[in-house]
Amino acid sequence: MTLLLDTQALLWWLIGDRRLGLGARSAIGSNAAQPWVSVASVWEAAIKSAAGRLRLPKPPGELLSEVALRDAGFQAIAIRAAHALVAGALPRHHADPFDRLLIAQAQIEGLTIVTSDAAFEEYDVKLLDART
Repeated sequence: MTLLLDTQALLWWLIGDRRLGLGARSAIGSNAAQPWVSVASVWEAAIKSAAGRLRLPKPPGELLSEVALRDAGFQAIAIRAAHALVAGALPRHHADPFDRLLIAQAQIEGLTIVTSDAAFEEYDVKLLDART
């Protein structure tokens, strides 16, 4: 199982937040497959941080840079046109454009999303509950 972390799960991992459950933490830290992080999550965190809606222990440029993500054991997944097109065509179960993009990426790339967002369950996508 290859994982794609949603923004919240990624931030919980990076800052050591205990809301990320032991099962999710174990799966992310497993050597079986390098987990993926979407550029959309970096973008979302940067926007929310700049707007004052997200407090981070370090500036986004430090915490979420390509080097920082790679050093934390993550592989970045770029946003491709196919991802954007599928995200735009998804049913409107979830209004958040960043989450819709993650769902599209997971569907196209065959990834399992690590999330605590129940709205993801409305889509045809594999999930791992970030709280367990």
